[in-house]
Amino acid sequence: MTDPTPADEPREFAAGDRATSGPFDESEANPVRPYIDLGGIKILPREGLNLRLEVEEQTKRIVAVGLDYAGSTLQVQPFAAPRSAGLWAETRDQIRAQIRQQGGRVEEREGPLGPELLAEVPVAAGPDGAAGKRLARFVGVDGPRWFLRGVIGGAATSDVEAAGRVEDLFRSIVVVRGGSPMPPRDLIPLRMPATPGVA
Repeated sequence: MTDPTPADEPREFAAGDRATSGPFDESEANPVRPYIDLGGIKILPREGLNLRLEVEEQTKRIVAVGLDYAGSTLQVQPFAAPRSAGLWAETRDQIRAQIRQQGGRVEEREGPLGPELLAEVPVAAGPDGAAGKRLARFVGVDGPRWFLRGVIGGAATSDVEAAGRVEDLFRSIVVVRGGSPMPPRDLIPLRMPATPGVA
């Protein structure tokens, strides 16, 4: 499925209702809400939400935040973006190419968060020797000088109620871009939260 919009056209930059419905820029967030501060993003705690930090083996830096919620997983990563245009259209093309290269299937569709990719991703053989495929939804939202990418797995790939709860979780995230210059596509630094009891 081809995207008719040229990659350099900022069609999805600050698209739609993002400023009022989220994900939010730090300047738009409610200052009195009890966020879990992870540096580049802030997460609003909620009942049944488990948080994991994904660490790169060699560098020991945190490269993604994993959220387990509503029988689903949501992996999020915040990136620096140019002031003038969003990154999601170009990123979708890259994800599509990667999945097809791995032998997976991918289709683009219009989701509640805007254009998204629904993919069947090949999974390596488990202990029983059977390889399989898992469903994943790739979502992304362009904000002011940042881009937030999410990968949804589990129930929220097919169950409408679980999907709604995970989409709401994604929309509640606050991105803290910071004022320092960063090359576009660089991961906005993430850090351990100060909140006790968060693994």
